[in-house]
Amino acid sequence: MVRGTGTLLNMAAILVGSGLGVLLGARLPERTRITVTDALGLVTLVIGALNIASLGEASFIEAVGASGTILVVLGALLIGGITGSLLNLELRLEQAGGWLQKRLAGPGGGSAARARFVEGYVSASLIFVIGPLAVLGSLSDGLGRGIDQLALKSTLDGFAALAFAASLGWGVAAAALSVGVAQGALTLLGALLGSLLPAALIAAVTATGGVLLLGVGLRLLNLKAVAVGDLLPALLVAPLLTAVVDLAR
Repeated sequence: MVRGTGTLLNMAAILVGSGLGVLLGARLPERTRITVTDALGLVTLVIGALNIASLGEASFIEAVGASGTILVVLGALLIGGITGSLLNLELRLEQAGGWLQKRLAGPGGGSAARARFVEGYVSASLIFVIGPLAVLGSLSDGLGRGIDQLALKSTLDGFAALAFAASLGWGVAAAALSVGVAQGALTLLGALLGSLLPAALIAAVTATGGVLLLGVGLRLLNLKAVAVGDLLPALLVAPLLTAVVDLAR
């Protein structure tokens, strides 16, 4: 099978799910859409917590020590957060969402429509891109070992896109572009590496991503507008810190 097929399938599932969600959401009253968004926020918190459980993975503990796992994640979030805030990544994500809204939905949507589109794009992008299936599935696809994991992720993302788009609209469909860029890069990385990354590094990315998903959940619940976009560099810092600590031990 051609490498990259898994990511293309994932993007198609998001687009189909979003289209169905928009059709469904147009028939739902505002109160129902708010309830759906709250439910998605709660589920996102659960998914984040499950990812954070990677702190207890044996390979991660072996690499940095039992007490080192949480310190690696904390260090990654601090370094990544400082880097992301200096680069204004959150603002750039919002600007990208606004640009897409103008291109895809037209300039006449008004500020409320723009905010809804941007929120759908940013939240869905973070949820679809962060997670072990995105990392492992893309690397496996790049290595030519099949798209089984991305096929599973595509199914999950398709249903999630349906639910999100019912509440947040077409911005969720635009997140397919983020998935294409992120997973495409990981697929290329897998093709170049020739072997999977060490399990400890993937666990570090997964645990750090879990914390970011908690931030997404808080945003969806309107509890705290966490600048998750500014924290995205932590996903790169976490495996680097893990490798450094492992070599230093």
